[in-house]
Amino acid sequence: MNGLARRLAPRTLRGRLSLVAVTTAALLMTVLTVAFNTVMDRHLQHQADAELRSRAAAVATTVDTSGSRARVLETVNDRLLDANVWIYTGTRLLEKPPSAAGGTLTEAAARLALHGDGVCTTVTAGEPRSVRLCARSVAGHRSTATVVTALDLAPYRNSADVVLLGSLVLDSVMLACTYALTRLAVGRALRPVRTMTDQATEWSAVGSDERFGAAGQPAELARLGASLDALLDHIRTVLRHERQLTGELSHELRTPLTRIIVELDWWRSRPRSGAETRATHEVIAEAAQAMRSICDTLLDDAREEARTAGTAPGATAVVPVLHRLVDRLGTPERVTAVVDAAGPEPAASVRPALVERIVSPLLANALRYAHSTVTVSACPVPGGVRISVTDDGPGVPEAFVGDLFQPGRRADPGDGHDGAGLGLTLARRLARSVGGEVTHDPAYTSGARFLADLPAG
Repeated sequence: MNGLARRLAPRTLRGRLSLVAVTTAALLMTVLTVAFNTVMDRHLQHQADAELRSRAAAVATTVDTSGSRARVLETVNDRLLDANVWIYTGTRLLEKPPSAAGGTLTEAAARLALHGDGVCTTVTAGEPRSVRLCARSVAGHRSTATVVTALDLAPYRNSADVVLLGSLVLDSVMLACTYALTRLAVGRALRPVRTMTDQATEWSAVGSDERFGAAGQPAELARLGASLDALLDHIRTVLRHERQLTGELSHELRTPLTRIIVELDWWRSRPRSGAETRATHEVIAEAAQAMRSICDTLLDDAREEARTAGTAPGATAVVPVLHRLVDRLGTPERVTAVVDAAGPEPAASVRPALVERIVSPLLANALRYAHSTVTVSACPVPGGVRISVTDDGPGVPEAFVGDLFQPGRRADPGDGHDGAGLGLTLARRLARSVGGEVTHDPAYTSGARFLADLPAG
């Protein structure tokens, strides 16, 4: 039954609201129609009772109760006595309509005469005829009489039926008008929603900068517009991240793919010895490993950025983050890592996890190449925080300074250290994504120094 109701229910909001409006109007009209017709029936009955009492009062003037026995006076016009009138003295019938030889009406009149003054009743005298009877007492000094008058209710019932039929017709017309006007009103009210939906669909497909805003809109539409604006902003962010990730993957993978293609072309150009073939395999394996590292690094970064895209960064105390990072990375036996925390503790408007991801490649490189000491320090600068990672290693070769932040490039691939040449590139990209920068300090000659500038918290 519920499944059938769901299938028959309108599928559009416009249809459902119209159905609710018609159902509510139908219930209200039913209550009003029943109440109106009940009041109308009572009003018609009161009219009939008033007519009967008026006739009874007129007949009472023809009854003489001044003597020891009540009697009916002869009048010039006896039409009142012929119009369904019974006159009793006690239980004795004095007068009755000529057409009433007995039967239901006479029995009902006799019962009313026993009850006394002001009593009325309705009697069914053959279908569909209904008759209303009322009694009136006529009291004298020495005797009393009771006048019972009757009235056919057919004209009143006809009037009530006409009123009921008219009410039903009017209700039907009102329901039809309610349904039509509700659909029209709801359709006009929902027109801005349809327009906003179409615009949102169009804008989301192309990543448009257009937004609905709340100015000049009703409260409900303003809230809907704000929700759609937030959704469009989220979609735009997702599309931007997707384009950025696609571009970065394309850019970063080009170098190892080129190495693989060049090596294969070189190997196929002429017959090679076993040693040359093994060397080619090593180059291809190294390039494939670099591609894997590139994909893992960029995908992990994209997931982290998407997961925290809607989180407000707040203010991050930098020094505790640096301590945690040094403890987590660990230090080789030959190297001592020091976090210089002198001066006021700086704060950056960057999430702690992002601070770690920016500084981690700088610290990893310093620990890899340092001879004995790595120093990590943070200090406030105008408009931001500067994190310095210094080591006492061999430093960056002057010829390689220009390629330092190029993806997949290493100063000495055969130095025995693992790496795909992506750490510095990723650190700079992450820093720039929050309005910061990662640079190399060429003035430092006792090793290498890298600087990470982040916006102040």
